[in-house]
Amino acid sequence: MVKRSPLDNRDTSQVAWARYRRLMKGMALVSFGAVLLALGWLRYTMGDALTIHMIIATAAGVGLSVLLGAALMGLVFLSSGSGHDEAIEDPFKDDPDMNHDR
Repeated sequence: MVKRSPLDNRDTSQVAWARYRRLMKGMALVSFGAVLLALGWLRYTMGDALTIHMIIATAAGVGLSVLLGAALMGLVFLSSGSGHDEAIEDPFKDDPDMNHDR
């Protein structure tokens, strides 16, 4: 039988997802700051050679990379912090070839 996850509980789920949304809102601000810093550094080092295409590519690359990293790490924190990780059964716990003490 499959164990129930704490995220199946409505109250726990609402708190966990609210915390995740708050984290992502904060990281959106951090991402915006990272884009501004990257564009400022490029402007400083390249001067007038900075084109609109490079600005768009840098903003998209830096901004989306920071947001993707934050989203994935946020999901790890959500899973661990809510107790969802403990609800998963280990399919290899009875396998003698798997050493769980490593």
